[in-house]
Amino acid sequence: MAMKNKWIPAMLIGLTFLLAQCKSASDVEPDDENELITTVQLQFSPTLIFTGDQTFTYRDIDGDGGNPPTKFDTISLLANTEYVLKVTVLDESKNPADDITEEVQEKADEHLFVFTPTPASLLTYTYGDKDARNLPIGLVGTVKTGAAGTGTLRVQLRHQPPISDKIMKDGTAGPGSDDVNLNFNLVVK
Repeated sequence: MAMKNKWIPAMLIGLTFLLAQCKSASDVEPDDENELITTVQLQFSPTLIFTGDQTFTYRDIDGDGGNPPTKFDTISLLANTEYVLKVTVLDESKNPADDITEEVQEKADEHLFVFTPTPASLLTYTYGDKDARNLPIGLVGTVKTGAAGTGTLRVQLRHQPPISDKIMKDGTAGPGSDDVNLNFNLVVK
């Protein structure tokens, strides 16, 4: 009997170390490092009226820190109007610029754009593209503006690789990290 009791403390210590090594979904780190993205372009194309495409840009050539952005446009859209939104992301610290949009498309199962207007009544966003698992990406989608007003549009590119069948990207920010996290000023007129 004394021999069996000798193994119990050793088993408890082993179990403790094993459990300490397990990570929760919120501790998940992406497999790849985040891409350097210096430029984000949002191209809005009206679907029912032709007023021309509008492109709004954020540009910070030296990345986070250092010098302030050289361009950070205010998004100005017509009220009660539907637009197709196309997103382009670039690394302009290189010459020629590196089109990160292609990498986001190639690794679509690890990326998700999240668009959050404040106040929420300014616009709604509907995803127009999906990855191989039929989950949203956000490089292309539809924007429907509401009544006139001002606020912000938060644009996030989340690097959130699949964790399990139960925790997948669904249009909201989940475990992972931001490649882009910008608050554009938004005017709906």
